[in-house]
Amino acid sequence: MLSHVTLCTNDLPAALALYDRLLAPLAITRHETSLDPGMAGYALAAEGTPQFWLMRPIDGRPATVGNGVTVVFEAADRATVDAVHAAGIAAGGRDEGSPGLRPHYHADL
Repeated sequence: MLSHVTLCTNDLPAALALYDRLLAPLAITRHETSLDPGMAGYALAAEGTPQFWLMRPIDGRPATVGNGVTVVFEAADRATVDAVHAAGIAAGGRDEGSPGLRPHYHADL
């Protein structure tokens, strides 16, 4: 259904450092990087076609928080979910709640 997801950032090097660590437990790695104009693509190691992108805003204006935006990466099991959460927090990320079931969204979420 989706071709790709793009998140914009005002600090691409910091975002790359965060997502490199955050996505590693999911076997999602950075495949393409261009610091000018400022973008990087991530893909499952086995597939190689980036479907998740980080970039500076194309219009040159500052990126702003997308309140209500949710991007969910599929994990093989709960242990991997916990590893991704821990990697994200260790890399400086913040959460709005620890990993756990959210059955009001989906039986496996």
